Amino acid sequence: MAASPSVTEAVTSRRSVRRFLPDPVDPAVLRQVLEVAQRAPSGGNVQPWNAHVITGEPLAALLTAVADVLPQGRAAHAPEYAIYPADLAGAYADRRFGVGEAMYAALGIPREDKMGRLMQFAANFRAFDAPVLMLVHTPRLMGPPQWSDIGMWLQTVMLLLREAGLDSCAQEAWAIYQAQIREIVPIPDDHIFFCGLAIGHRDPDAPINTFAVERAPLDEAVTFLGFA
Repeated sequence: MAASPSVTEAVTSRRSVRRFLPDPVDPAVLRQVLEVAQRAPSGGNVQPWNAHVITGEPLAALLTAVADVLPQGRAAHAPEYAIYPADLAGAYADRRFGVGEAMYAALGIPREDKMGRLMQFAANFRAFDAPVLMLVHTPRLMGPPQWSDIGMWLQTVMLLLREAGLDSCAQEAWAIYQAQIREIVPIPDDHIFFCGLAIGHRDPDAPINTFAVERAPLDEAVTFLGFA
């Protein structure tokens, strides 16, 4: 996909890409993106983000390790944090449900096709065939403010990738296989694994990359006070 020359275009053209082309990613471009992203804000300039960026043999080894335990189902899951609140409800739960149903509808996978939906879930752990996967972690001592900082850094990375003509998908789903990740990637024991970020070139013809992703209207999320 073409590069985005403005911040607004980068924001509006960014989406969670779930099917990538096999085209390689220039490591020099990745390094430049991550160098610039170091300017992301963080409270007290702590800069709590850490990451390993993998491709080639290390990525293939990780995908194989996870494929080996996928048949075990939930018995192999070992996330170090709750990806969603157990009591998620109301508009927040509706949005989560809605985007999932829109995705499966775009793929033509009905609710009763449990195997089809399971196969699509498994695509997470091929990084949607992206040629690069970034694995994000942070010291366990970091709290919610620092996790917020990591989110700002990730958004900065994703927008810079769009500026460079690349695409991405932030994947908290990888958290369930942090044990397998640690077998391949030397994440320190005193760090908690957060998420993956699949990076590459989107397949522009894949329906999963073109369905509409609704956003809440501004007035549902933001209240203005004191303005004339």
